[in-house]
Amino acid sequence: MHGAPEFLQSLAIVFCVAGLTTVVFQKLRQPVVFGYLIAGMIVGPHIPIPLVADPATIQELSELGVILLMFFLGLEFSLRKLLRVGPTAGVVALIQSSFMIWLGYETGRFFGWPPLESFYAGAILAISSTTIIVSAFREHGIKGKFTEIVFGILIVEDLIGILLIAILTAVSSGTAVSARELAMTGGRLAAFLAGLLLVGMLTVPRLVRTVVRLNRPETTLVASVGICFACALLARGFGYSVALGAFLAGALVAESGVEKKIERLVKPLCDAFAAVFFVSVGMLIDPLLIGRHWIPVVVFLSLVVAGKVVGVTFGTFLAGYGVRTSVQAGMSLAQIGEFSFIIAALGLSSGATRDFLYPVAVTVSAATTLLTPWMIRWSAPVATIIDRHLPKPLRMFAALYGSWLEKMRQGGEPGRASHGRRRRFRMLLIDLVLVIGILVGASVWRIEVVVWIASGTGISVSTARYAFLAAVVLLSGVFCFGLVRGAWRLVDSLVVKAMPRAEPGKLDLAAAPRRALLVTLQIGIVLLVGMPLLAIFQPFLPGFPVAVPLLGVLILLGILFWRGAANLEGHVKAVSQVIVDHLSKQTETEGAEEDADALRKIQKLLPGLGHIVSLRLRPDNFSVGRTLAELNVGSLSGATILVILRGGEKAMIPSGKDNLQAGDVLALAGTPDAVEAARRILILGPESSR
Repeated sequence: MHGAPEFLQSLAIVFCVAGLTTVVFQKLRQPVVFGYLIAGMIVGPHIPIPLVADPATIQELSELGVILLMFFLGLEFSLRKLLRVGPTAGVVALIQSSFMIWLGYETGRFFGWPPLESFYAGAILAISSTTIIVSAFREHGIKGKFTEIVFGILIVEDLIGILLIAILTAVSSGTAVSARELAMTGGRLAAFLAGLLLVGMLTVPRLVRTVVRLNRPETTLVASVGICFACALLARGFGYSVALGAFLAGALVAESGVEKKIERLVKPLCDAFAAVFFVSVGMLIDPLLIGRHWIPVVVFLSLVVAGKVVGVTFGTFLAGYGVRTSVQAGMSLAQIGEFSFIIAALGLSSGATRDFLYPVAVTVSAATTLLTPWMIRWSAPVATIIDRHLPKPLRMFAALYGSWLEKMRQGGEPGRASHGRRRRFRMLLIDLVLVIGILVGASVWRIEVVVWIASGTGISVSTARYAFLAAVVLLSGVFCFGLVRGAWRLVDSLVVKAMPRAEPGKLDLAAAPRRALLVTLQIGIVLLVGMPLLAIFQPFLPGFPVAVPLLGVLILLGILFWRGAANLEGHVKAVSQVIVDHLSKQTETEGAEEDADALRKIQKLLPGLGHIVSLRLRPDNFSVGRTLAELNVGSLSGATILVILRGGEKAMIPSGKDNLQAGDVLALAGTPDAVEAARRILILGPESSR
């Protein structure tokens, strides 16, 4: 075999050094991925250590690692999981990824990079690392509610990463991004995905189940890997990345229902070649090149940490999770990893990016990989600090917002209202597609249409250009107006579902919380639609500050939100007096049934306070003798204590200095889960909420 000694030598060097660094980093309780990158630097050509592996050989083997790694990620991604995490993770992932693409693009343009290279920079920053997060959670034994939303976001981000790889593969033939290329790429990609998924769903799951029934592990392994490489080869044949084909193969195999058995068989093989992939990434790190470009490294590192924390935290909170869960999710996802390597390698191999961007991306990923365990450990204390320092109006809003969304998601409404809401949603999608189509079409056929107008009417090309621009603005403006009006009507109908309006002539006791919810959902709609459009169209309109109109709308909505939150605080204070009056009638009784009945009447009379329950403290309860600041109930549970009733005294929205005593009657508000967690904390202590 020609070249066999060099091949075996390179393979031996890589696995021996990687095995040593793996052991060292396991002992140091650090992610092994970072150890693989260090191993790559050791065996690479840029550091004078006499353990150099052949870069060409390792690069070929690393492509196997990419294919198997993406296949394994595909096994963990399934349509069932995507449906289960629902729109929540999709909202967060879409807002966060779009935000990071835009940040990366604008930063690249600030450094003077070409549009396509800047777009690559944004794509590199967009996707968090499933491998690193899963490893960190497993090594530190982290479980809980926030891990579910983190994994849901990762599933959707993986899908976004695959789409980015497919789009960048197609548009990397030139040196600039154009709307024509993107439109044609989108059509071809949609056709390829539809065809492969349609044929694959009809054949692959059945084939996999048939093979598994043979009960021969080696046959199952070989057949699964065969499907993986066949789909990777098919994707390459159509001009797409092998990563796309491997990921789709894993997703198709996952639909068989026996993916857990296949995961156990494939994982050792995947781990081995994934190690080679990460080592090959480390071999391309040139410390001298990084030293010359240390400013982009520092800037992009700051963008990843700050941008992802802000984007994920804000998106998770908008999706209905509390402050604590949102902050923990944001700090857990503040890194980039395998998708960033693949995207950076794609740009380097296609010539779309210069040679410095790859090591910059790898260095940023390595730094965030090292930071991830610490970020996860600090997330709970940071969440507590943020929650304690939130202004009272925001703290009150955060405690009630989740219960409003939960009420909004509940069924049981008249069929006519549900049908009308679905119709509004369909019209909203149609308007959105038409706006995007008009803008993309205008960019694609701008020159042809201007020439046609000029030749057909006899006017100058300059005049025809202005006429064309006016027509585009007018036509897109009509559908934009319909989009905004439809979105506002849809949001209003959802808010009314959660908190119905009072009958004409009667006092509307839910007006304040309804306004706060309405403005918050409007902010969510603006971000959900505006951020992806900003990320998509900014490369095509580099001279126009696309973010300015979006920022202006968000500032206006932010002012309205603050006013709504302040009104909500006043509303809750007024309602607390009603709760005190009702509960004071029950202070002489020891049973809780009277309290619960009174609070149910209040909840029906005063919608917008979420789920309300009362708790009478007993001498053996954990919270007796402790202050609310010590207990930290709001941060740990997401619920709020509306009232403390102690004999004849009345406490309106208690402060952290209040000391709880046996016999106190507390009114708790929030989602049912949050209220139950608060009850456990007050009775058993903070450990019971984990």
